[in-house]
Amino acid sequence: MKITIIGTGYVGLVSGACLAELGHQVICLDVQVEKIEMLNQGKMPIYEQGLDELVHRNVKAGRLSFTSSYEQAIPGMELISMAVGTPSADDGSVDMQYVWSAAREISKHLTDYVVIADKSTVPVGTAEEVEEIVREGSGILCDVVSNPEFLREGHAVFDFLQPPRIVIGSNSKRATETMLHAYEHVDCPKFVMDRRSAELTKYAANAFLATKISFINEMAMLAEELGADVTQIAAGIGSDPRIGKDFLRAGLGWGGSCFPKDVRAIRKMGESLGVPLPIVNAAFETNAGIRKRVIDRLEKALGSLNDKKVAVLGLAFKDNTDDTRESAAIDLIRHLKSRGADVRVHDPVAKVCSRETDGHELEHIACPYETCRDAHAVIIATEWEQFRTLDLARLKEIAEGNILVDARNLFDPARALECGWRHISVGR
Repeated sequence: MKITIIGTGYVGLVSGACLAELGHQVICLDVQVEKIEMLNQGKMPIYEQGLDELVHRNVKAGRLSFTSSYEQAIPGMELISMAVGTPSADDGSVDMQYVWSAAREISKHLTDYVVIADKSTVPVGTAEEVEEIVREGSGILCDVVSNPEFLREGHAVFDFLQPPRIVIGSNSKRATETMLHAYEHVDCPKFVMDRRSAELTKYAANAFLATKISFINEMAMLAEELGADVTQIAAGIGSDPRIGKDFLRAGLGWGGSCFPKDVRAIRKMGESLGVPLPIVNAAFETNAGIRKRVIDRLEKALGSLNDKKVAVLGLAFKDNTDDTRESAAIDLIRHLKSRGADVRVHDPVAKVCSRETDGHELEHIACPYETCRDAHAVIIATEWEQFRTLDLARLKEIAEGNILVDARNLFDPARALECGWRHISVGR
């Protein structure tokens, strides 16, 4: 099939490369010319495990190309997939400017029937509005479907090629057949439903997972007060097939580009419709308080954070990605800086600018051990695998203080104690 992907972010670039890997002829379009220039030079604008090799292989095979021109990318396509940004607006609703802009541009260059898939996470009813924009603007028949993504950053290539399910929201037999053809070589259940149900499915999935994380973090707070161990509690309840073990890791809560904005969006939907969503609202409020609780515990241990040197290991919102959007680590840094701490940071791939930390400049250090030199406290803020193998005894020799805030529960408390650390973990 001839396919165009609009947007070359984490979703768009992964989707385009994977569809090319499945044998389709794919053009990835992005209006940011500098990103297209990078890709045409063989450079990746994002870090995603396995993506670099996949892109290079399919470009070399002639199945994948990049452009910033709608005129080049739209005519003659069988499927156009929109993977543009849908960030939160100031009021918590979804900022749809990039979706509407892409729809208008498609309408200007359409020459024949095409199926347009909303891959971005969008409010319920978006497919109908996009279809109206394109049909009125072009005068050409098209069908718009909802095809929400369920990719985990850091595992996105695997998730696309070996997904647990594919959701297709369609009200057209022709469009459904096109979508099934696009995914015919992907072996997984394919759920075909109406468009509005598909759009809400993505929000429901993320809201449920966010709620599950918030729940285990509430249990962690209770465990701390009662002298219990949340890791053992998670194992105990996670073995129940009705609950499942995934998303039961206590820590700093959820962040990233999806959960925060999608939970805000579904809260806004409920509010605008007069439908109370107390469970979703509680999950959001619980998540917001988790990071402050960790900093409160550190401040209590140190007596004060003012002028204290704090090493933060990890900036990305999770391991195996360079994405720092709504990262818990960044939230911790804001709290630390607001209380007068001197913060130094290390992350294997991610970096942040002062704009992300409320104007505070940060010292990025390439070596995790050097980051901790003379520090009064060390915080493990991202669950990078390489942090698990850090030499705690060596870290203790380099640091000035003895407080290790293991906010991702990576280390055995007994081992940390042996190395001279005062070990503060979550829920243990």
